[in-house]
Amino acid sequence: MTTQTTAAASGRFTLGGDLRVNRLGFGAMRLAANALTGPARDPETGIKVLRQAVDAGVDHIDTAGFYARGDVRANDLIRTALSPYAADLLIATKVGPLPGPDGIPTGQAGPEQLRGLLTEDLRALGLDRFGLVYLRVGGTDGPGGESVAERFAALAELREEGLIRHLGISNVDVAQLDEALGVAPVVAVQNQYHVHRHDDAAVLARCAEHGIAYVPFFPLGGGHDPIDHARLAQVARRYDATTAQVALAWLLATAPNMLAIPGTGSPAHLAENIAAAGLRLDAADLAELTPATAAFTKRSAVRTAAQGT
Repeated sequence: MTTQTTAAASGRFTLGGDLRVNRLGFGAMRLAANALTGPARDPETGIKVLRQAVDAGVDHIDTAGFYARGDVRANDLIRTALSPYAADLLIATKVGPLPGPDGIPTGQAGPEQLRGLLTEDLRALGLDRFGLVYLRVGGTDGPGGESVAERFAALAELREEGLIRHLGISNVDVAQLDEALGVAPVVAVQNQYHVHRHDDAAVLARCAEHGIAYVPFFPLGGGHDPIDHARLAQVARRYDATTAQVALAWLLATAPNMLAIPGTGSPAHLAENIAAAGLRLDAADLAELTPATAAFTKRSAVRTAAQGT
C-alpha cells in the first residue's frame, strides 16, 4: 500500500479539551539507535526522517531525554531538524527513568529530581514549555503497582509554574491511573499495546471513560514482544498492504481515543507508516484479528464519540 496519504487521514483527537492532534504521530526512540542498545544511527538520516514526518502531516512527536546512543540524541536531532517549531507541533516528553552507565534507563527519579530532568529536556529541545509531559513509572518491566502520587504531584507543580501544558502518565495499571487522576488532570496514558498484545484493555477502557488519549508504545511490537507477522499476513494481502500497516490500522480502529506513534530511523519505513493512516479495516478484518476485543471496541467507540475526536 503506497499512497500520498498524510497523517491527517488518521483523524483527530483533542487532548485536554484544547490541544488537537492527528491520531498518527511519530515516536522518536529509534532516531538515535534501533533500540536502547546497539550502534548509533546516522544523525543526518534522523534529521531527514523528522522533516519528512512533519512534511507528511505529523503534528505530534513523542520523545524522551534518554532516547540516546553515544553522542546521538533524539532531542538534539529534533531541535536541529525542526526548530523554530511550527505553532501546531506538539512535542511530548517522558521523565522519570534514570539511565545507568550503559545508557539503559533502569533507575527511577524521585520527586525532587523531576524538575532537573524536565529543564534539561526543555534546554535540549530549545523550548520554554512542553505541551505534554508523561511521568514514566517503573523500569523496563510492566506496571508494578507502586504509588505515583508524590511524583505526579511534583509534575503538577511544574505545570502550575507554566513549564507544562498537559500531564500524562506511562507504564501504569488502572489503580495507578486512578491515583494520578486524584492528583491532577491526566490527558494521555502511554502503555504497551498492539494487535497481538491487548491485555491492557482495562486501562484503555478507563481512558475512554474519561476522554483520555491512549498512546501505546511499541505499537508494532518491540523489546521482548515482537509482532507475529503471520497472523496479519492474510489481512495485509487483501489490501495490498504490509503487516505493519495493518497493525497500525488496527490500533486506530480499536478506539477513537487511540493515538499511534510508530517510530523509525528509516525514511522508507516512515513513508510506509504514514500510508497506514488511510487504511480502513472493516468489521470482518477486526473480528479476524481480535475476536476477543470486538465487544470492547464497540463500547469504547460509543463512550468516546462525543469526546472531541
